[in-house]
Parts: sequence; structure tokens; C-alpha cells
Amino acid sequence: MKDIADAPAIIPPLPRDYHGFNWAGFSTLYLREIRRFWKVGMQTLAAPVVTALLYMMVFVVAVRGAAPPIHGTPFATFVAPGLIMMQILNNAFANSSSSLLQAKFNGLIGDFMTPPLTPLEQVGAFALGAATRGVVVGAVTWLAVLPFAHLPIVHLWAILYYGIGAALILGFLGIMAGLWAEKFDHMAVVTNFVIMPLTFLSGTFYLVDKLPEPFRTASHFNPFFYLIDGFRYGFIGHAEGSLIAGMGMTAGLVMAFAFTCLWMFETGYKLKT
Repeated sequence: MKDIADAPAIIPPLPRDYHGFNWAGFSTLYLREIRRFWKVGMQTLAAPVVTALLYMMVFVVAVRGAAPPIHGTPFATFVAPGLIMMQILNNAFANSSSSLLQAKFNGLIGDFMTPPLTPLEQVGAFALGAATRGVVVGAVTWLAVLPFAHLPIVHLWAILYYGIGAALILGFLGIMAGLWAEKFDHMAVVTNFVIMPLTFLSGTFYLVDKLPEPFRTASHFNPFFYLIDGFRYGFIGHAEGSLIAGMGMTAGLVMAFAFTCLWMFETGYKLKT
């Protein structure tokens, strides 16, 4: 007993203290998000490309010769950027939302809360992981539709600005939906009643100005319209809406959604009891 009493006290190790940005933790979580969708490439990369090609078959090949050029642009060239953007939007949202929702169901949400990561580092890793998937799927879809549509690069800055901006916006939206949803039905509600209607009613396959009122005016309040319109402008050099409004809206949504995600992680919204 005396030997035990004289033994030095065992002091547990102190938590690792990071000064400044935790690049090691941030990159680990980011790479985890990348590897997560890369391991199931047939589902996350091949399936969206097949979907885009089916749309091209229906809207371009099936109506070849019947659809007149739009603003002097062949119909296939007009539709293709919208299809690419649609895949960017859907896949960026799916990556971050499914990652958080599956972690909830598998009881692994604590794995994101216990490491020495700040809300900024967590939100940044999830959002950039989602944006990476969206951009990669968009690039693969771009290559896949080239045999059906000639896509010249007229304004590279617009393609990069709206493509990356859209991927970040939907990545942040996926984080918010993943934290809010408590079951897969909730996620299906967001996908079927928010993401899909906004995507299809944004001028992906048609000119918004051809719609009757009040749908024409309502379409100009759809943020997806400006994302697709600006992205298409990078390929064909023509935009239906205001590019300045689209650029401002894109930057505003990125900042607003980013701050919302930061608030949700800082307060532990549906993460802490």
C-alpha cells in the first residue's frame, strides 16, 4: 500500500492545443469527404453523367431539326450548360447533406464534434468537399456531352465564377439540410420540393422570357436562374438576366449561407443535447 501511495500521480495528457487554423484537422476532414464519394464512383460520378446524357437524348436528339436556334445558338449548345450546372447543383447538395445525415443515423456525429476543430474548420471542410464533388461531376458531364453539343469557351471567368459559386451555395445548403433533417423523409422534402423545382424552373431547357406571366417575373426571383444563366453566358456569350445581379446574388448567398452554417455549428444546432 505504501508503494502505491508513493507512486507518482498519473496526469492525463492535456488536449492538443492548436494556435491559429488547424490545417491538419481541416485537411483530414476534407479528404474524408473526398474519399467518401470517390469510393462509390459508379453512384456519384457515373450515374449523374448517364442522367445528363439521357436528358441530351430526350431534349436534343429527339427534337433535332424541330427546335430552332436560340439567339443564334444551336439548341444543343443552349441546353448543355444548363445540364452541366444541374449536375453541379444536385451533387454538391447531395454530398454534404448525406454525409451529415448518415453520420446522425450511424451515431457518428460525435466524431465531428470531439476533434479539435472549430466551426469554421468544420464548415469549410464540408462545404469544400461538397463543392469538389459538384465541380468534378460537372467537369465529367462537360466531357460527356461534347459529342452532342459544341461548347466554346467564350468567358472563362463566368464559367469558373458561377460554377464554383453554385457548388459552394448548394454545399452550404446541404449542410443546413443535413443538420436540420431528422430522417430521410425530411431530406426528400428538401430535394423534391425545393431543389428540383428551382432547377427545372430556372431556364435550363428554355428561355425564361417565353414564359407567360406571372411565371416570367417569378423566374427572375429564382436564384438558380442566375446561376444557370451566368454559367451559360460563359459558353455562348449571351445572358437573359442581369450579370451584375447574378454576380451579386451569388456572392451574397455564399456569404449568407456560410454564416448560417457557422451559427448552426457554433450553437450545436441538433448536434448537442
